[in-house]
Amino acid sequence: MVQPSAQREREIGLEVFFSDTAGSGGRLKAEPEDFMVDEVSKYPPEKPDGKVCVARVTATNWETNRLIRHMSKMLGISRNLVGFAGTKDKRAVTSQLMSFEAPVADVMAIRLSQVKVEGGYMAKRGMTIGDLVGNNFKIRVRDTVLRGEELRSSLQGTESALKELNGFPNFFGVQRFGTVRPVTHLVGRAIVKGDLEQAVLLYIGNPSEEEDERSRAAREALQRDRDYAAALRDFPWKLTFERMVIGFLDRNPGDYAGAISVLPKNLQMMFVHAYQSYIFNLILSERMRRGIPLNAPIVGDVVLPADKDGNPDHDKLVPVTRVNLDLVERQVRDRCAFVSATLFGSESVIAEGEMGEIERAAIAKEGLSPRDFLVPAIPHCSSRGSRRELICEYRNLELDISEDEYTASFFLGKGCYATVLLRELMKSDISDY
Repeated sequence: MVQPSAQREREIGLEVFFSDTAGSGGRLKAEPEDFMVDEVSKYPPEKPDGKVCVARVTATNWETNRLIRHMSKMLGISRNLVGFAGTKDKRAVTSQLMSFEAPVADVMAIRLSQVKVEGGYMAKRGMTIGDLVGNNFKIRVRDTVLRGEELRSSLQGTESALKELNGFPNFFGVQRFGTVRPVTHLVGRAIVKGDLEQAVLLYIGNPSEEEDERSRAAREALQRDRDYAAALRDFPWKLTFERMVIGFLDRNPGDYAGAISVLPKNLQMMFVHAYQSYIFNLILSERMRRGIPLNAPIVGDVVLPADKDGNPDHDKLVPVTRVNLDLVERQVRDRCAFVSATLFGSESVIAEGEMGEIERAAIAKEGLSPRDFLVPAIPHCSSRGSRRELICEYRNLELDISEDEYTASFFLGKGCYATVLLRELMKSDISDY
C-alpha cells in the first residue's frame, strides 16, 4: 500500500511514496555545502588549435543560467557560446564541465565570487547535453525528526524497500517546478493552452509566501497595477530573468510572445517541459496507487530497450503484447529494457491496456491534444514529447548516520533527481528539500 503525500507535493504531481516506512524528517541545504554535486561527463576531444575552451567550473550557491550570464559577460561573448551538459541546483556546491568560445587564458582568468575555474584546454567541440553521464551526490540531512536507533531503523527499512525495486520511482523532483515558487509547470500549461498573457503573469507575478518580503511585495504590486516601469524599480536585481521580461514589456506593451522569447532558450524550453513532467508525475502516481509494478511490464506497456551503455534508449519503443510479454519480462528483469510512461507532446506514443487508460485519463483531465504542444509563436516552447522510464536506478548508496543527521552519498544517471531519492528517505514537507 503506497503512502499518500502532502498537498504541496500533490500540486506538482508527487502524490504517493513507494516505501511505507516512517520518514526521517530533517532539512536539506541548510548550507550550500550540505548538497554537493560532482557531474560526470564525457570530455570533448582536445584540439590545440580549436575555437572552444573546455574547463571544470565549481560554483557555490549559483543558479546555472545566472552563472552563464555572468561568465559570458566577463568573456565578452554571447551566452549562446557557453556550452554545458546539465543545469544544477542553486543552493549547492556544484562541479561541472563547461565550454566557452574563448581562449584558455581568458577563461582561466575569470574571477567570480564562490566560483573556481580549472583544467582549461582547447577542444574540438563544445559541451552538449549528450555529454552528460550522470552525477555523484553527497547530501547532508540535518535536524531529523527521528533520532538514534529509530533513525537508523527507518533509513535501513527504506533502503531495503528500494533495493527490492532496484531503484526509486523516477518522478521529476521539485527543482523541475521551482523550489521556492513551484510555478514553472503552470507557466507551461498556459503556453500550451495559448494564453501567453497568463503565462507571463504567472512567471513575473503570482507571489509566494516562501519568497523574501521584497520579492513578494514587488510581484504583488505588478500583479495589481501592471506598471512595468515601477516593477523595474521594485524588483530585486537577483530576479534577473523576471526583470528581462518586465523590461521587454515596458518597451513593448502587449507582446507576450516576445517577452517569453527574450529569456534564455533553455529556460523557455523548461516551461513546457515542466508541464510535461507534471503530467508524467500524475501518471506514475496513479500506476503506483493501482499497485501496478514499476519493475515488471504488463500487456499494453511500452518499454525502452537498453542502449550499448545500459541506459534506456528513448528513440526505440517496444509495445508489450501477449505474444512478447514473457520475453520482455525477462529483459526488464535483466535490466535490458525499462518500463516507461509518456512525456506527452505533439508526437507522443501512448500505451495500450491499463497503462494506456492511465495515460489517456491524465491527458484528458488536462484537456490536451498533441497539437497543443506546437507553439509557432515561441518555437523553443514546442515539444514533440517522449517517454521516460518509471524507475531511476542508483549506484553506490552509502548512508553515514549519527544521532540526528545523516549523509547520503550515491550516483544517479542523467535525468534523475537526487531529491526524489531523499524524499523517500525523509518524507518531509516540500520546503525542506
